[in-house]
Amino acid sequence: MTEDVEFAMELGKVARRWRTRLDSRLRARGLTQARWVALLALSRADGLTQRDLAATLGVEGPTLVRILDGLEAQGLIERQSCPDDRRAKRVRLTEAADPVLREIRKIADATRRELLEGIATDDLSVARRVLALIAERLEQTE
Repeated sequence: MTEDVEFAMELGKVARRWRTRLDSRLRARGLTQARWVALLALSRADGLTQRDLAATLGVEGPTLVRILDGLEAQGLIERQSCPDDRRAKRVRLTEAADPVLREIRKIADATRRELLEGIATDDLSVARRVLALIAERLEQTE
């Protein structure tokens, strides 16, 4: 196999395993992967429309509705009509989401520290630049 093929395979494997590790730790706290990913997305851009949130998460509308129904039942989000388009709904975090998000971040930070421990800062900088370049190219081709 060529270096680029091996890199692509390794990148996919690491991303899946990292998310699986984090998911298992958060699942123990009663959070499904779909819910904690949605909460994190909303914490970065609260007030997204359901359509924009679905695009951000890479899920279809009906899938997002099930995720949001669960988060709403837990009191972590609320859906509001958009003033400029009554058919659209904005999703907002509630105050009850704050401690949950703190717990998600605490667990994510600990997992990241554990996985990156002992890796030189220079190596992480090179890896980050490579990944940023790949991400930029992916954005351009969509």
